[in-house]
Amino acid sequence: MKQIIETTNAPAAVGTYSQAVRTGNLVFLSGQIPLDPETMTLKEGFEAQTHQVFQNLKAVVEAAGGTMDQVIKVNIFVMDLGNFAILNDIMAQYFTAPYPARAAVQVAGIPKGAEVEMEAILDLGS
Repeated sequence: MKQIIETTNAPAAVGTYSQAVRTGNLVFLSGQIPLDPETMTLKEGFEAQTHQVFQNLKAVVEAAGGTMDQVIKVNIFVMDLGNFAILNDIMAQYFTAPYPARAAVQVAGIPKGAEVEMEAILDLGS
């Protein structure tokens, strides 16, 4: 049985998907780009965009009844892996050890011209 998770504190889905779907104790968060949920405009610059994406993910995590400490996996897509050190520094502001599993890959494109996109898996039982 699946439960759809939605919040107005993160950007509304701009396609045929849900912000997140819960099944059992697992919540699968759809990819978030750095849209401000109030204005639906992109933040400027990699650092501001990365913070906005983490804030969007956090809003969905909280809507599911969880905390960032319960995130077990994060997939990160960036336009430029040259920003890897910045990404690590910012990620450390949103997670504490032990950190979730993670993949970070450079991609050819992200919707709306964003520089970063992230998706995550949350375990409400942890």
